[in-house]
Amino acid sequence: MNGTNEVFDVAVIGGGINGAGVAADAAGRGLKVVLCEQNDLASATSSNSSKLIHGGLRYLEHYEFKLVKQALAEREILLKNAPHIITPLVFRLPHQRHLRPAWLIRIGLFLYDNLAKRVTLPASKGIKFSDDSPLVSRITKGFEYSDGWVDDARLVVLNALAAQDHGATIKTQTKCIKAVRENNIWVITLKDSLSGDVSIIRANSVINASGPWVAKLFSDALTLKSPQNIRLVKGSHIVVPRIHEQPEAYMLQNADQRIVFVIPFEDDFSLIGTTDVEYQGNPSEVKISDDEIDYLVNITNEYFKKKISREDIITTYSGVRPLLDDESVNAQAVTRDYTLELEDIDKKAPILSIFGGKITTYRKLAEAAVNKISPYFANIGPKWTANKPLPGGNFANIGLLTEGIKKEFPWLPSKLRTRLIRSYGTRIFALLSNINSIEAMGYCFGADLYEQEVNFLIQQEWAVEIDDVIWRRTKRGLYLSEQQVAKLKQHLDDHPAILARKSLRTAKVA
Repeated sequence: MNGTNEVFDVAVIGGGINGAGVAADAAGRGLKVVLCEQNDLASATSSNSSKLIHGGLRYLEHYEFKLVKQALAEREILLKNAPHIITPLVFRLPHQRHLRPAWLIRIGLFLYDNLAKRVTLPASKGIKFSDDSPLVSRITKGFEYSDGWVDDARLVVLNALAAQDHGATIKTQTKCIKAVRENNIWVITLKDSLSGDVSIIRANSVINASGPWVAKLFSDALTLKSPQNIRLVKGSHIVVPRIHEQPEAYMLQNADQRIVFVIPFEDDFSLIGTTDVEYQGNPSEVKISDDEIDYLVNITNEYFKKKISREDIITTYSGVRPLLDDESVNAQAVTRDYTLELEDIDKKAPILSIFGGKITTYRKLAEAAVNKISPYFANIGPKWTANKPLPGGNFANIGLLTEGIKKEFPWLPSKLRTRLIRSYGTRIFALLSNINSIEAMGYCFGADLYEQEVNFLIQQEWAVEIDDVIWRRTKRGLYLSEQQVAKLKQHLDDHPAILARKSLRTAKVA
């Protein structure tokens, strides 16, 4: 076991969107921050969302006006601050009068348009579907509104990078196995899951942002009673070949009053989800059920001319939403708002725990969390994240950025250029530093995924395992064959940085 006399101001436990957002906010205010994540960044709930930055139109039915207003305001901020990974997306809502009356939908859309100031996106409107509509012929009318699409896992990575840029220490594959107060300071025991090394760090405060594990951390590592109960709700998605060629997403109403999104995904696919199912198991082992697959396939086939079946499914994913237990009768009515619980001893060694939340409001949540611990730090700086682009997002116009990259790297194929801009924004210049030809990008593992990019992800974005690269960082897993994946895995296993991480760096003390 090794330790250090270094004392952090804040130790953040959990590397999902809330943890990464808190780390970035706190580090940018001048606090000394360490973030510990037991797996990869965004390895659980934060990479298994519907990939939307939205106000939550359906939350209006549950009278969540405050949450929707806050989310709509955040939608504008995030569209401005991360224009490479967050883009406007038009949604079409087919109308079926036996499910929800048109007047009710119009009221909901009016509120959606006006609860918060709208700058980027157009107002909603009624539409008629023509003969070339992808919908079945009996559906002739509907509504149109706009929200934002987001690469959810990359949003987490960018927040971790922002934290690191402000001096934070980011420790992935590192589990908090014990945290106790000693002499008004937190003594935290960490275990590196790759090497098995155990180390000790010290911090003046702890922020429990461990998502589905937020309550479990209290019993396992803190030996304290959790101040709140959470309700685990599973949301599952399926990915199929593109159902239609139009650029719009669709919001489908079901007879059970739930809604399902059908969203254009990675150019060639449609993303369909989500479900709302109570979940009792280990969040690390969550997966889609046969009933959920049938549910998503059936509602899609009810609306679209092009029918899908189980055999069309390219991949599936499921995530567990750690929602605040508000004693709602059914899962879809559970609030998506959050609660922050603060506890200390004689105004020393505070622990702040985050219960609930949603990806759209992560920045506001992080700001509120750091505000709540600010009285413990005399020299903390002001809030700052609302007007600061995330790494790679410091450009005003994606068209001008694209033209600049064309001139700088004329050899870069168009499709690859588009993907790299969409993933990295202006960080593409760091990725392609000293590269002057496609050959200089090194070995191509398939699907335009070159050795140069993979090494960049290892060295700059904490990628270690195969899923870190092909799903959370690039989504190339949709295209790569088993043989290509095996070749890439071998490259990762042989990479010097990963070999060094997995080696035993310190002597173990029994």
